[in-house]
Amino acid sequence: MPFFSAKVPADFPDQQRLDKFIASLPNGMNRSKLKSGVNEILVNGKKVKLSQKVKAGDQIDIQWEDNIPDNIDPENIPLDIIYEDDNVTVVNKKQGMVTHPACGNWTGTLVNALLYHWGRQSVEQLKEGNAAEILERRRPGIVHRLDKETSGIIITAKNRDAEEFLQKQFKDKSLQKEYICICCGRPKKRTGDIRTQIIRDPKNRHRFKAVTDTDEGKFARTLYHCIASYGNYSLIRVRLKTGRTHQIRVHMKYLGCPILGDQTYNKPDSNFPDATLMLHSVQLKIKLPGIEEYKTFRTKVPGRFQKIEKKLRAKFPKNEY
Repeated sequence: MPFFSAKVPADFPDQQRLDKFIASLPNGMNRSKLKSGVNEILVNGKKVKLSQKVKAGDQIDIQWEDNIPDNIDPENIPLDIIYEDDNVTVVNKKQGMVTHPACGNWTGTLVNALLYHWGRQSVEQLKEGNAAEILERRRPGIVHRLDKETSGIIITAKNRDAEEFLQKQFKDKSLQKEYICICCGRPKKRTGDIRTQIIRDPKNRHRFKAVTDTDEGKFARTLYHCIASYGNYSLIRVRLKTGRTHQIRVHMKYLGCPILGDQTYNKPDSNFPDATLMLHSVQLKIKLPGIEEYKTFRTKVPGRFQKIEKKLRAKFPKNEY
């Protein structure tokens, strides 16, 4: 579930209801959206209601349901489309693009771009038909997500039947998703199978943690293979067997090889201080509506990977397993 945080400025002059304060923020959430989607609200680490009054210095953390709002406007944003037919659109999502609108990112998302690409209008522009029919015609078919800073393949459905067809494969895990990442560290074993529970980190609710001594949280399984290793860096291919929030990032940290450029699960790297998250969805093998055989989609290695790999080969000796 997404998480939103804000701190009441030290010079805030008076107390104010929590919902009014959040609605006043530039990237905040209006009260109707707060009421419909909030799962948990914390002020200074304690659960409160929307009617709670906040004051200067208060730390606010809000967790809300990951539902896609209906009132999304199309936006003319260029997309790198890998494949498209009457049922699906497969996109190579660029790094920095949010999958769908949510608190803090109401515009500029993949969904905004898809609605424009598909030629679908905003609700306000549609004058005929009942609300249910309007929303059905324009609803974005997001069946899986990539983190904002994760680039690569994402498949979207253009109609309800296609959405249900794809969702079933994600649910029963009959598809294959592969990623590549550049990590700080070298796995002890070149190939491995990571199986843990994933829980929210009790010390930092913005992060998750891999644990093996409890049944709490959700089971997560990740297969990995180290393609190459240079000095204390590794290029690793990952195949997901489950799809948990931050799963690869959490499991690479658990492996002792946090992903380079990961500001949440890793520290800044002195050799690559400007590195962004080095995680890319490189391959998806899935069945499409009306097609019997599996179809495999691949993307090229992004330029940011190529630059760092070139520096690694030049600066560090290649390790052998």
